[in-house]
Amino acid sequence: MNYIEQCPDFQLQEATVVTIGKFDGRHRGHQKLLGAMLKMKETYGYQTAVFTFSVAPGDLVEGKRHTVITTNLERKNNLQKMGIDYLVEYPFTREVSKMSAEAFVEEMLVGRMNAKAIVVGTDCGFGYRRSGNVNLLKALSGKYGYRLIVIEKEKDEDREISSTYIREELDKGEIEKANELLGEPYYIHGKVVHGNHIGEPVLGFPTANLLPPPEKHLPPFGVYVAQVWIDGKLYGGVTNIGKKPTIKGSKEQRPTGVETFVFDYEGDLYGQEIEVGLLHFIRPERKMSGLEELKSQITKDKDFGRAFLAERGWDNA
Repeated sequence: MNYIEQCPDFQLQEATVVTIGKFDGRHRGHQKLLGAMLKMKETYGYQTAVFTFSVAPGDLVEGKRHTVITTNLERKNNLQKMGIDYLVEYPFTREVSKMSAEAFVEEMLVGRMNAKAIVVGTDCGFGYRRSGNVNLLKALSGKYGYRLIVIEKEKDEDREISSTYIREELDKGEIEKANELLGEPYYIHGKVVHGNHIGEPVLGFPTANLLPPPEKHLPPFGVYVAQVWIDGKLYGGVTNIGKKPTIKGSKEQRPTGVETFVFDYEGDLYGQEIEVGLLHFIRPERKMSGLEELKSQITKDKDFGRAFLAERGWDNA
């Protein structure tokens, strides 16, 4: 995938089918849009291209950073896996925020993105104060010579599937419901870093530690059954999200970590990029009386995780 970030003067040369949006979570509604783009590629030979901003427009307008289900790195990884040809993360500035809706279509979508087709949802909004919508895209399609495909919203019973809906379920700890809306497990991507070094030498089993960025929208602190992608191979595991309150030191000053015991993996993961998907909530994070109780509880968590995965047909559980 061609990844263009923070480049205000880019220009795509190939004819494209374009969609716009934050794509926070790549949920079932997003997958529907992206699937329509891939079909357009098969039919017309257009390159698939996603236009988004490097930061959410609301962050600049409101002056604060909002949490996201999918970080920029995760969005990039997800779109690459789907076979999207171009991801453009355009810098969102005050000047861009004042761009009229028609200017956005003319200069960005038709001009820089070279869009010959545009795929959007029914509620798309763009341009100054989100004044652009489906009706404007329809009205401008003849003038600028692009095909327009409008995709109906994906629903969960009577409610539209959205990133807001998914964040609500994550906040409640309903990881399986969130996964249902996403159409895949909720993932945390990152590079394995050094932790407290108590996993293997003290507790008897090594763990992989991730430090998600502050904008990553995390579910409640606790222990989860997990699946882990390492070098293209899938492993089972158990993951703790939180501050490790049993470990000595101020947990208030300790960054929120994602610590995973990976079943049946042998090797050094430090510095490697991995993806941890949460499947089931086991228990809340809590402070133990000491390392012995912690070791005993983690063993129980591991046993629960293996049993959970085995019931669902995992060969390596």
